[in-house]
Amino acid sequence: MFYFVTISYILINAYFLVFAKDIFYLFNLLPFAILIILLAIFDIEKIMYLMVFSTPLAITLKELGYSQGLNLSLPSEPLMVGITLIYLLNELSGGITDKRILKHPITIIIFIQLIWMVVTFFTSELPVISLKFILSRIWFLVSCYFICTELFKKKKTIIYHLLFYAIALAIVSIITTYKHAGYDFDEKIADWIVSPFYNDHTAYGAALAMYIPVMFGILLMKNISKSVRLICLLLLVIFIVSIVVSFARAGWLSLVVSLALLCTLVLKIKFKTILFTILGLVIGFLSFQTEILMVLGRNDTDSDGDIMANIESMSNISTDVSNLERLNRWSCALRMFEERPIVGFGPGTYQFLYAPYQKSSQKTIISTNFGDKGNAHSEYLGPLCEQGLIGALIVLALVLGVMFVGYRLVYSVKDQFMKILTITILMGLTTYFVHGFLNNFLDTDKASVPFWGFLAMLVCIDVFYKDEQIKDEKLI
Repeated sequence: MFYFVTISYILINAYFLVFAKDIFYLFNLLPFAILIILLAIFDIEKIMYLMVFSTPLAITLKELGYSQGLNLSLPSEPLMVGITLIYLLNELSGGITDKRILKHPITIIIFIQLIWMVVTFFTSELPVISLKFILSRIWFLVSCYFICTELFKKKKTIIYHLLFYAIALAIVSIITTYKHAGYDFDEKIADWIVSPFYNDHTAYGAALAMYIPVMFGILLMKNISKSVRLICLLLLVIFIVSIVVSFARAGWLSLVVSLALLCTLVLKIKFKTILFTILGLVIGFLSFQTEILMVLGRNDTDSDGDIMANIESMSNISTDVSNLERLNRWSCALRMFEERPIVGFGPGTYQFLYAPYQKSSQKTIISTNFGDKGNAHSEYLGPLCEQGLIGALIVLALVLGVMFVGYRLVYSVKDQFMKILTITILMGLTTYFVHGFLNNFLDTDKASVPFWGFLAMLVCIDVFYKDEQIKDEKLI
């Protein structure tokens, strides 16, 4: 049988080489596809590592010149789809997910969010777009969260997950930095120099910001081998250099906020206290917003490549085009919410529908009417206009739930390894929550793998490891 299959494959391959060269290249990918399927069936852990490693290096169909249809990221998203199908078949046949994971508050919020997305699909202005959005969210959740909660029952799997993504991200960083150096690190090309791996430098900066705290944390773990800690030190240096020269201002800001969070943990301040402080600041801003906006309006510092100028330009809402376009997108999202406050316009529809809601006075030189320049630039305002008030409240509940669980674990977990891991994961997630005010990337595989993976780690620590006693076992 083996010889028959082998000879048949060679003969068919020869036929395609002579008479159908376009199919020949695709046909030669068949053995790799079969290998991946076998791995997914018999060793899901290895296929998960392959998926995680391939994500930062993945290239979208759009980047490859295919602009029609579903814009998949290759090879990561086909791997995610395959993993999702196998997981769902196993779940239907016998149930593989730990019931404690399914009953965890974070998982329940995720389920509620998914259910509400399905509800808003039925009222969507663009049902096909919403269906694609929901399907992609399902395979992101299954492959990056639910499968991981099962695999993370082994501690070393958590570290491997972090390292595989980080090493691939470092490869992207080295390539990007090398290309950028050829243009003398010109700030004006920072946005597109990250292609074809990332669609812009803000998504790239978000990934770097999430992994900087984690790499530093691994350096402090005694039960990690010296060779692995040396690799993490090298990765940390690469990431710090890369985020500085990326000119990703949101990345810089998110790291500052994560350091502030670390200070609150060192001082053992409860999250309730921080939450009330934030609410007080929000009320203060709303009370004096006119005066604050007038002060910000006098800032005309543009991002021009100088580090200090880039930092100052973060609050420039008078001349900085990037900031002004964000204000334009946010204003459109609020106007769309006012029109459909209950169910919104449908998941994933913002970028195709926001153009008529722009005011000419708020448009910038990079504004567009063709729905081809991205989304609402906010993880909070995007769901508000696409899924209504309930959708935005669910996102807020997820953020608050993660922070409450994270703070509780930091103060209660007994194992030193798990305590360090919890702190650094919480810091990494915080960088993304800060990014969420300025951008939204959870509709991409690049952000979904670390974000949902970090959430899976936090939930697993809460379910499996929070009461574990301190051990000196070597992990990797």
